[in-house]
Amino acid sequence: MLAAAPMTPAWAQGTPFNEVRALNLARNAAVLSNGGLTVYTPANCMFTTSAASNPCLVSNTADGFVYRFLGGPPGWEVKGMAATTETEIQIAPDGRRVMAILYNGPPR
Repeated sequence: MLAAAPMTPAWAQGTPFNEVRALNLARNAAVLSNGGLTVYTPANCMFTTSAASNPCLVSNTADGFVYRFLGGPPGWEVKGMAATTETEIQIAPDGRRVMAILYNGPPR
C-alpha cells in the first residue's frame, strides 16, 4: 500500500498567504451575500488556492484583488446547471477586508 503524500498548505507551496486569505474572504463574502451555503455555491475556481493561476482572479494590483465568478444552487456545476449569479468583488491587498462588491446579480 502506498502512503499518501503529506498535505502542504498553499502558502507553503509558494502562494503568499494574503492571496489565499483574499480568495477565502471573497468566497465567503459571496456566500453570505447570496443566502448561505444551503442555497448558493460559488464556482469551483473559488476553492482553488493557487491565486496566480486562478481563472476567477481578474486582477492583483496595489489596489487589491478582484475576483469575478459564477455561482448557483448547491451542485449546479456538477449537475451541469446554468449559473444563476455572477459576483465581482474587490478584496484589500492584505486579504483582510472586502473593499467593494462591484457586481452581484444575474450572469452578464
